Amino acid sequence: MSGEQVAFVIVAWIAIGLATGLWMARRGHDWKWTFIAVVLGPLFVPIAWERVVRRPRVAASAGDGPPEPRGRMDGPRVLVGIDGSPDAERALDTAIDLMGPRCGLVVLAEVVTYDATDIESPDAVEAATRHVERAALRLPGVNVNREVLAGPPGESLRQYAADHDLDVVVVGRRGRGLSERLLGSVSADLLRHSDVSVLVVEPRPAQHGPGGR
Repeated sequence: MSGEQVAFVIVAWIAIGLATGLWMARRGHDWKWTFIAVVLGPLFVPIAWERVVRRPRVAASAGDGPPEPRGRMDGPRVLVGIDGSPDAERALDTAIDLMGPRCGLVVLAEVVTYDATDIESPDAVEAATRHVERAALRLPGVNVNREVLAGPPGESLRQYAADHDLDVVVVGRRGRGLSERLLGSVSADLLRHSDVSVLVVEPRPAQHGPGGR
């Protein structure tokens, strides 16, 4: 086998593994699978196909249970995406300012990977639970459900909203980093595919000191 052929095989091996690992990450699994996929190359394809979960699910409900059916006098039923980031805080601020106590229901939901729900690694679910519980403290007197979902973030939020008869999904516009470019934008996914109305909240304008631009 010539040097060119060897180089082609190596490049193809890595490319197949990388594509498979990124596909798993986009389907709601930990992006660290990509490292294993790059090493195993095409051998990882049947592993990924077998392991990938097909449908998002609820990982933890903080004791609230599923949202109650819509009542005759309900106000707006709102889903707010939470993840502990400043952008998510701004999304929650906006939802409170616009609808606040007029809401019939506010669901606070954070999405984790499927792998985070493994019994051996509870940290991500516990952190997400703390985030939604802390956010719930800002909504006294409002009917609140706290959820931790597992799956691809955009798909998980839009599926939950559709399944539970919610009126609007509120999220912050996230990201200009590498993971956003590789795995896709949650807000863009919602805007393209959600059957429920979506409100995307822009980040706060950058604050500049004296003489800044």
